Amino acid sequence: MPVIVVANPKGGVGKSTLSTQIAGYFASQNHAVMLGDADRQQSSKLWLSLRPDQVRPIRNWVLGDDGVVKPPKGTTHVVLDTPAGLHGKRLKEILKRAHKVVVPLQPSVFDIFATQDFLNELTESARAAKIDIGIVGMRVDERTRAAEQLRTFVQATGLPVLGFVRDTQNYVQLAARGLTVFDLPPERVARDLAQWQAICRWLDQ
Repeated sequence: MPVIVVANPKGGVGKSTLSTQIAGYFASQNHAVMLGDADRQQSSKLWLSLRPDQVRPIRNWVLGDDGVVKPPKGTTHVVLDTPAGLHGKRLKEILKRAHKVVVPLQPSVFDIFATQDFLNELTESARAAKIDIGIVGMRVDERTRAAEQLRTFVQATGLPVLGFVRDTQNYVQLAARGLTVFDLPPERVARDLAQWQAICRWLDQ
């Protein structure tokens, strides 16, 4: 059972957006998906409460006090939205169940350097556990200099850039309805789905 952890110790980088979209992708493939929310803000849990009954179901993964519990039988895919400030013992506990870690990263110099120490810690912990790590550029035009700066930074870490998620109101409007780009007719979100192709391939590996 794949467990995808979405993590970055900095707040406001798009962890909940990425978590809900990944869960939506797995649901679109007819998997039995659970979405856990270890963040105090509970944004992903709120999103689940807004999700319409007529779209593919995603269940809420209720976490214990330590944030790590075993999902119930019948679950095929799990996505975990993690809190800001994640590091140390808490990070290692969550990684015990992770198969892949996706790190959302915005291309500003402040976000990049705020994440550097975390990536070093994450890489060290994940290497021993043989966990795959990938970076997703959030709210970025991949043709810009900012995107190139992000690629240069990530290249130095040895981690792959899985893709970019553009800055669009689509995600804001969908979040308010408990939906993802994978819930809509493809022609309405063609540009966004094109950006997700490489990310989804990596998730399925």
